Amino acid sequence: MLSSAMRITIQTKLFFSHFAAIILVSGSVGTYFYQSAIDNLTQALRSRLQNSAALVSQGLGEVKLDQVRHPEDRILPVYKQSVSLLQEFVKANPDIAFIYVMRREEENVSFVLDSDSDDPAMPGELYPHHVPALMEGFVRASVDEEITQDRWGSFLSGYSPLEAGDGVYLVGIDMYANEVESKLKEIRIAGMLSFVLSLLLAMIFSRYLSLNFTQRIVALMDRFSTIAPEQFVQPSTNSGDELNQLAQSFNQMAERLESSRSEIEVNQEALRDAHDELEQRVKARTSELLRTNEQLRDEIAERTRMEMKLEEISRTDYLTGILNRRAITQRLEALAESALNEDDSFCIILIDLDHFKEINDSFGHDVGDQTLKHAVERLRNGVRDSDLLGRWGGEEFLIMSPQTSLDEAEGLAQRLCQSLAGSRVEAGNESVSVTGSFGVSRFRPGKDDLDTCLKRTDDALYSAKTRGRNCIVVSDAD
Repeated sequence: MLSSAMRITIQTKLFFSHFAAIILVSGSVGTYFYQSAIDNLTQALRSRLQNSAALVSQGLGEVKLDQVRHPEDRILPVYKQSVSLLQEFVKANPDIAFIYVMRREEENVSFVLDSDSDDPAMPGELYPHHVPALMEGFVRASVDEEITQDRWGSFLSGYSPLEAGDGVYLVGIDMYANEVESKLKEIRIAGMLSFVLSLLLAMIFSRYLSLNFTQRIVALMDRFSTIAPEQFVQPSTNSGDELNQLAQSFNQMAERLESSRSEIEVNQEALRDAHDELEQRVKARTSELLRTNEQLRDEIAERTRMEMKLEEISRTDYLTGILNRRAITQRLEALAESALNEDDSFCIILIDLDHFKEINDSFGHDVGDQTLKHAVERLRNGVRDSDLLGRWGGEEFLIMSPQTSLDEAEGLAQRLCQSLAGSRVEAGNESVSVTGSFGVSRFRPGKDDLDTCLKRTDDALYSAKTRGRNCIVVSDAD
């Protein structure tokens, strides 16, 4: 009975001592790597959101959003074009849920643009939640410290001020919370499996060590009970031989413990090597993620550059390099709407090159093209910085003069008419004179619409042509 109790007590102590030592070492290492993986993933997601928001802010460039304030402003070209650009960014990034632009007016924050096609926030809709990172995003790039929730769902969001927004506008990017939780869940599952495996290995290894430590003592006690059971159970004072055997068994146990310590040191060294190797892998993976993010930023920048180039091509006349009819019409519509809101007027000048068909017929289309370019150069040098010049069609050109009176527009047309008449285009051995007929009118807020003003300007141009060309006719409906 004494032998059995001693055997159980020693084996149990050895088992739990080694089990605790192994769990302590493996648990510390596992906890470190688990926390490092969680921190690295969280930092990578937050950095990606912050950088993506900054890139989208750069992509919006000089977009003017002051006129987008109410739900009915969704029909404005600037709103449609900007929302389309945001939706393209979302399509290019599968992990991104929504991209939006917000405006801050004192303590109120409202939406301006929203890429959501199903349930978009309306222009001017107030955002009811106070998020510190969002407020900071009007000044500098920022990202949420934790997942936020609103009527669209739960998200981790990044923010960046709009470059031309003067601290009033920001760009926000939402990543679905379940996407973040999914990535974290993968790490948790891996950590749990690693922990369970550590427990299993610790139990097996501890069991193996405890048996090795106690098997000789058990064998010795069994031998004592077989050879001299009476002395073992009730040892007498003349038990020198048994005490020597016990001393020998204690020595053997000491040798076994020394061997166990050596094995533990070897295992600890192996764990340190494994730790160093894992750190190298983490660093390599982090470098790979940084390179991938850099490539993504380069691709987004290239895409933005190409979109801006395509936008410029769509707005520019291919021959003369000035605004085409579509672009100048959009500018006219925007200026007319602004003039109605601010009770301000502007003037329109239509120019038709005189006898252009005869130049084409007599000297060919090459000389005709050269004549158009020459006329544009003269007009471009003569207009003011605030004026916009565009090709209205064929040999017709339109000048839009904001905040200009009819007298000022007439003076401008007079200077341009004289500049054209004083120039010539070389066509082989001959030089061709270039003149133009001018029609001038003023847009009157509250009295005109844009079509009526353009019709009045065209009528004035027609009158100038019927009066002999190379002259100016001013139309004032008053």
